Amino acid sequence: MSTYAFSKTLPGADFDDVLTRMREALVAEGFGIPTEMDTQAIFKTKLGKDSVRRVILGACLPAVAFEAMAVEPEVAVLLPCNVVVCEFPHAVEVTAVNPRALFTLTERLDPASAAEVKARLQAALDRI
Repeated sequence: MSTYAFSKTLPGADFDDVLTRMREALVAEGFGIPTEMDTQAIFKTKLGKDSVRRVILGACLPAVAFEAMAVEPEVAVLLPCNVVVCEFPHAVEVTAVNPRALFTLTERLDPASAAEVKARLQAALDRI
């Protein structure tokens, strides 16, 4: 497993159901989802290529993001935290970015903020 992400695999799960439950779990943990990207649709439309079903949810804890940008405005390029729901032949996998890995790229941010975001992302994964 990478140091920049963590995931949960759901054997035999329905993609649409997992995507809905993941959105609900993120909201229940206090996240907003300001961005959503359907890579399958984008690749088909823009490239004429088929690909697996994959949706990238941009999850944001507004209070943490606000404080982080107040301290280090450039951190905005690392936001929001991506959560990916991807369909495989016999499972759906949900992968979240590890905010601790992102925070290693910053200069002035409190690592405790990354720990809070990671804990909430993990709790959202645990809900599905």
